[in-house]
Amino acid sequence: MGQELLRLQNGSDVRGVAIAAEQEDITLSKENAYAIARSFGRWVKKQSPNKKEKYVATVGMDSRLSGPMLKGAVMYGLAAEGFHVYDAALSSTPAIFMSTVFEEIQADCGVMITASHLPANRNGMKFFTRAGGTNKQDIREILLDAEQTSIERETCNIFPLNLTKRYADHLTSIIREQTGKKYPFTGCKMIMDAGGGAGGFFAEILNELGADTSGSLFLEPDGTFSGHIPNPENAAVLADFSRQVKEQQAELGIIFDTDVDRAAVVDKGGHIIARNALIALMTLIVLKDSKQKPTIVTDSVTSSSLKEFIEKKGAVHHRFKRGYKNVIDEAIRLNATGVYAPLAIETSGHGALMENYFLDDGAYMAVKILILYASLMEEGKSLSDLLKDFEEAKEAEELRMYIDCEDFQTCGNRALEAFADYAQKQSGWKIETPNYEGVRIQADEQSGEGWALMRLSLHDPEMVINIESRQNGGVAKIKEHILEALEPFEDIRQKTK
Repeated sequence: MGQELLRLQNGSDVRGVAIAAEQEDITLSKENAYAIARSFGRWVKKQSPNKKEKYVATVGMDSRLSGPMLKGAVMYGLAAEGFHVYDAALSSTPAIFMSTVFEEIQADCGVMITASHLPANRNGMKFFTRAGGTNKQDIREILLDAEQTSIERETCNIFPLNLTKRYADHLTSIIREQTGKKYPFTGCKMIMDAGGGAGGFFAEILNELGADTSGSLFLEPDGTFSGHIPNPENAAVLADFSRQVKEQQAELGIIFDTDVDRAAVVDKGGHIIARNALIALMTLIVLKDSKQKPTIVTDSVTSSSLKEFIEKKGAVHHRFKRGYKNVIDEAIRLNATGVYAPLAIETSGHGALMENYFLDDGAYMAVKILILYASLMEEGKSLSDLLKDFEEAKEAEELRMYIDCEDFQTCGNRALEAFADYAQKQSGWKIETPNYEGVRIQADEQSGEGWALMRLSLHDPEMVINIESRQNGGVAKIKEHILEALEPFEDIRQKTK
């Protein structure tokens, strides 16, 4: 069975179809979830075989319609392995990890039922221990060890837990402690957008701190995501939220993805702070808190102007690979070698701070931004004032090229080698180093005044190409040469939407 379940692996977690749709059969069934949960339980016990007390697990879910079914199967599976299981009901991914930290819970592990911003019929499982989230090899081992058995509905070891309130109280206390005020946002209009996911609780935090959150959007759980795709990286979603912030004359807007491990903000006047701008803002927060020069670890598709901003402000930019777990693991590795790297953040909105267990936590990022904003309010400034010298690209485009080869990685790597050769000979281009993923080039003013990164997708038979330019028409110039370089590869063709 384990080999069959490997198709559900999505890097460091599990994802599949939980509700059948047109041309999509169920792959993440309750039977599969049960088998995976039992295997995870056995895996957890292997990590600490000498534990004398009962093993404790916490299980939560986002708002998807398939959540209760899968959550039940996971809880039954862990209970069947002898775990004391807490049912966290509707919860966030960061809260599930924090259940391993909170002294009154002290869970050995946690499982979050979520598929982030994927369509409503998809679902997945994210796994945590006290050491953090699982990695790719852990997931492979768990899936391979899974065994198909009938579901034993063991309920005597399952207990309810209001984890969301405990987590919200934790975040509220941090803001009050660091601002020195019980109601730091009294009279301040702030709205948020939970996208119908699990993040509606954060509006209650803002209310508790004195803010007026009337007019907030999609706070109630909606397993169909009828309002919009719950993705704080999506340009259309951000544009609409920006409009709402302006129309309601809010001082600040906060938006989360479905399970609250990603975030973005919108400042007064509708200024969107997401992707590169969000990394720039979090860099300033880290610099404010740091007593030594910090290294900021990001994914591979950050802009050249972000690197310039980070270094100008006095930090070091370490551009690594795509994938939030890759970025987090690299920051942890750097710290182990003596390099101070307190922030690991991806353009998708995943941000993890060393002070917060290197947990990718959108709500905690929002907390750090709110603490900064409280001090700016006293000075009559906005978040955008801090970013006035950060330059956004004038143009940006992402191309996805389908690789029609049985061994797509070999085909893709061959194309990358050819592109590197092409780039070295191209007038006005320079290959950037160091570079940890794919081939990245910098184009001069005559050649498009921008950059491009060509890389293999982490999971799919695709070549992903990101291009940015500081001039109008620059992306087209760079793109033309990239397509010319790939023209000899008949098995690689541009995907159409």
